[in-house]
Amino acid sequence: MLTVTNRLLLQTTKPREFINITPQVVALVASSAVLNGCVVVYSRHTTAAIKVTENEPLLIQDMEELLEKVAPRDSEYRHNDFKTRTVNMTENERANGHAHCQHLLMNASETVPIVDGELQLGRWQSVFFVELDGPNQREVVLQALGE
Repeated sequence: MLTVTNRLLLQTTKPREFINITPQVVALVASSAVLNGCVVVYSRHTTAAIKVTENEPLLIQDMEELLEKVAPRDSEYRHNDFKTRTVNMTENERANGHAHCQHLLMNASETVPIVDGELQLGRWQSVFFVELDGPNQREVVLQALGE
């Protein structure tokens, strides 16, 4: 079995952002020599997700609004109480309980089949990196596996 791994570094610019990374996934598959298998697209973050969805601007706005309704940024989260919380703290800790709760509804990864060297996305499907706590520097692991 052939395995090809690449890391994609992203600099997000907004608190919540859908970034189409389909071209980068297609490029990895094309350069991988994997003809039949799959590609895994994985976010290395608990406040950023990977989704396969339609690349339509109004739908993306709807999805952003849905995430805000489900876990509003300005709600109270125990995770944001830095006087009480003592676990997994960093020097520049962010109040991002909303982003963790939103991430709970999403995926850390997506897997897309590769057939005859082609990514098998549907007509309207694109692969998105979804920032839930930006702006931030982010990393995505792309791994093509197969023959």
